Amino acid sequence: MAEKRKLIVLGPGCARCDNLARVAGQAAEELGLDYHLEKLTDIKQFASYGLMMTPGLVVDGTLVVQGKVPSVAEVRAMLAPGS
Repeated sequence: MAEKRKLIVLGPGCARCDNLARVAGQAAEELGLDYHLEKLTDIKQFASYGLMMTPGLVVDGTLVVQGKVPSVAEVRAMLAPGS
C-alpha cells in the first residue's frame, strides 16, 4: 500500500493560497492518492522550507512550487508516482 502523501500550502491565507490548496487537493484526488493537506499560515515558518514568495506548495517535506498557482495537471505531474 502506498504511503500517505503530505501536502502543505504555505501562505498568509489569501485567495491564491486557497486556490493552490484546491488545485493540490484536486490533483491528489484525481490520482487516487492517500494524502493529508495542511495550510500553514505562520510566516515565521516559511523560511524553514526555503519559501521566498507565496503561495508555496510542499510535498513530502520538499518545496515544489512558490510564487504561483500551477494548473491541476502540473500538480498532478509533481504528485504522480515516481516523480
